[in-house]
Amino acid sequence: MVKRIDKDASRFRQIIRGKVKKNLKKYVTRGELIGKKGKDLVSIPIDQINVPRFRFSSRKSGGVGQGGGDIGTPIGSGSGQDGAGEAGDAPGRHILEVDISLDELAQMLGEELELPNIEPKGKKNIHSDKDRYTGISDTGPESLRHFKRTYKQALRRQIISQSYNPDNPAIVPIREDRRYRTWKTVVQPESNAVIIYMMDVSGSMGDEQKEIVRTQSFWIDTWLHYQYENIETRYVIHDAVAREVDKETFYHTRESGGTIISSAYKVAARIMEQDYNPAEWNIYLFHFSDGDNWGEIDTDECVALLTKTLLPRINLFCYGQVESPYGSGLFIRDLEEYLPDEEKLVLSEIPDKEGIYQSIKDFLGKGK
Repeated sequence: MVKRIDKDASRFRQIIRGKVKKNLKKYVTRGELIGKKGKDLVSIPIDQINVPRFRFSSRKSGGVGQGGGDIGTPIGSGSGQDGAGEAGDAPGRHILEVDISLDELAQMLGEELELPNIEPKGKKNIHSDKDRYTGISDTGPESLRHFKRTYKQALRRQIISQSYNPDNPAIVPIREDRRYRTWKTVVQPESNAVIIYMMDVSGSMGDEQKEIVRTQSFWIDTWLHYQYENIETRYVIHDAVAREVDKETFYHTRESGGTIISSAYKVAARIMEQDYNPAEWNIYLFHFSDGDNWGEIDTDECVALLTKTLLPRINLFCYGQVESPYGSGLFIRDLEEYLPDEEKLVLSEIPDKEGIYQSIKDFLGKGK
């Protein structure tokens, strides 16, 4: 039997979920959630939740709470017009911060953007068996005896048989009172995934462009962690040369040199060759740039690396072009021209933070 307080708590969670979904686009386009992220939770500010208040009853009966005032007047509300008069000491309207699990956040993201679940490759044919406790039985091994259920059953039996003595509340279970946990073996496919982020850190990529990349990467990570049990993340930065770095360096490095995009693709190819067998790993490459590249010669080399080395081995290659006042923006046009029918290649233009929402849908909407 579900207790009323559990129903109320569940209803409150549904209200919170509805509020979050309603404002999801706002949360996606802002970076505030990144700073509030815990291990498995993220704090989200929620406002405009109406809290129930007592009102005077229409009945003329006496008792506690009866006094001056009209029927229907809220208890505890102040007098006068809102915002008028002198400063007071009463609390104002507060914003409630609630904790939402990252899995729940990913579910809402998938529902709002209509993202299909990913069908993993690699170890999808390798299965592991996991036992999950799913119910209660009156038979089973003593090691799985459910002591609380056994106690409640014995108490119930003694009350019904009128053998329970409140002055001497001794509960002695008999064999028929014993309850045991039951389990079911669940077969789960094993799937491994790796995300390799690449970003242009040349002089034309400013702080605003990097914040867009950081925000979008948070939501990509949230979705892919929801889809895969085991996931690893690698980071590559480049200007005229590329190197692998840690996460902190990835988001906070800025160079002053030119841009040779193929250098990043070569580092990504080396990482895959050394550590990630495409037969066992689901591989995702995300590259962010403002579209500048060092001439047509390097663009030709990028296309060759994509077609011959990268795309045949991965699930998805996503290129996000972040608009910058200093970037030419030509690279995305070159990819459209040279690789018009490549299913594993997804191109997305991100003009500003408002464009993050659509870009996520562009990247993850194929379910690969």
